[in-house]
Amino acid sequence: MQENIKKILVVGGGTAGWMTAAALSKIIDKRFCAIQLIESDDIGSVGVGEATIPIIQMFNKLLDLDEDEFVRKTQGTFKLGIEFVNWTNIGQKYIHAFGEVGKDMEAVQFYHYWLKMAQLGKAEDLRQYSIAGVAAEQGKFMRPFDAGNSPLSNIAYAFHFDAGLYARFLKEFATTRGVQRTEGKIAATDVDSSTGFIKSVRMESGETVEADFFIDCSGFRGLLIEEALHTGYEDWSHWLPCDRAWAVPCENTSDPTPYTRSTAHSAGWQWRIPLQHRVGNGHVFSSKFMSEDEARSILLNNLDGKPLAEPRLLKFVTGKRKKIWNKNCLAIGLSSGFMEPLESTSIHLIQSSIGRLMSFFPNKSFDQADIDEFNRQADFEVEKIRDFLILHYHATERNDSEFWNYCRTMSIPPELKQKIEQFQKNGRIFRNSNEMFSDLSWLEVMYGQGIRPRGYHPLVDRMPEEEIMKRLDSVRRVIDKSVDYMPTHAQFIAENCKAEKVY
Repeated sequence: MQENIKKILVVGGGTAGWMTAAALSKIIDKRFCAIQLIESDDIGSVGVGEATIPIIQMFNKLLDLDEDEFVRKTQGTFKLGIEFVNWTNIGQKYIHAFGEVGKDMEAVQFYHYWLKMAQLGKAEDLRQYSIAGVAAEQGKFMRPFDAGNSPLSNIAYAFHFDAGLYARFLKEFATTRGVQRTEGKIAATDVDSSTGFIKSVRMESGETVEADFFIDCSGFRGLLIEEALHTGYEDWSHWLPCDRAWAVPCENTSDPTPYTRSTAHSAGWQWRIPLQHRVGNGHVFSSKFMSEDEARSILLNNLDGKPLAEPRLLKFVTGKRKKIWNKNCLAIGLSSGFMEPLESTSIHLIQSSIGRLMSFFPNKSFDQADIDEFNRQADFEVEKIRDFLILHYHATERNDSEFWNYCRTMSIPPELKQKIEQFQKNGRIFRNSNEMFSDLSWLEVMYGQGIRPRGYHPLVDRMPEEEIMKRLDSVRRVIDKSVDYMPTHAQFIAENCKAEKVY
């Protein structure tokens, strides 16, 4: 009989800690393994408003959550994509919409037919061939349903929600399933001098908490993975130079949009996340190119409504731990590294780490081959996300500030360079194994950022131009008709998942 893990200790609450505890409590019977979470009410979480990507629906299904209840309790709204403003040039915008773009034809991807017509000046904007893109633009939303071959059968969506309320929602879920919550701060970590494994943590109260397996959700600090185990950190700020963010909520002044907005400024960008009770805002910037005071002023001058709190300053270094899993400690969330929220990947990385943990769940031997493979997969995932984020900064025509001149001319990772060059030649995009972002995501961002292919798939020329235009027009008409059928985003929320008013 192998010696199974009997006690897991999660250090830190917030989104990462309570997502981890909730998932573990759902999958692991408390009679098999005890789960304890330590957090301090005196230590605030980073999140002020969170945006997600569609794969979060898998996490909700794992927990058997009622989606309407989840949205109500988190003051949530729905998300069909991200609108990028001023990234290519000031005054230009595009949308990275979720889901399908058109319909593939004759064994060739739809977008190659669209590329040919776009190069001839005969195609509409790319978003017009995406039901999520058109619905976002018109402020419409509904869940998909069985509508046969209609785009209404396949509407991809995610959520915006209040991170604090989300953690509270998952805390209730986890504690009712046996997770033991301990309030307090950790004063020290005890490490076995012979093995290097963590044995226990000591609380400021004097209590010692032992466990077999430790999950570090302590945020940027990395209380266990870094302060105790000295794992090391890979700094990617030469590619992603933003290292600060001011964050502040503000009043709603209109119905919430079914998309996140990212607006580029002179040394970074501003997020806008619409919730039912307020709007979450933040200005991500580089302190090398802009002062903190100037960045704060830009944020406050670009809000929809009255600020509801004083802005909070967050400091970070983009990158990752050299090992996400080290000995008997796994880092999840900000303790594992930081990828700025440009494409709403933070919660996805928490979710994927939890899923990967389930595949490599250890026993007390902590097999090094399993840990190495876990780390290899985690590194692959985060490096591909990193490259996708670098694309937004590097593929720009802006030359109005030192920041954008730096980003436009900086060297980039070889794989990203090769991906851009391949798209520039004949519009080809190939997904690398199971990397997170699809070829359509790469298409929307590369084209949106101003990269224009010189060609397209040669097999497109099998079809006469008249037939291609007929099919493109048909796709657009079907999407327009489908979006006409959809209620507004505000109507859908009011009828299905309206949250209690906050006073």
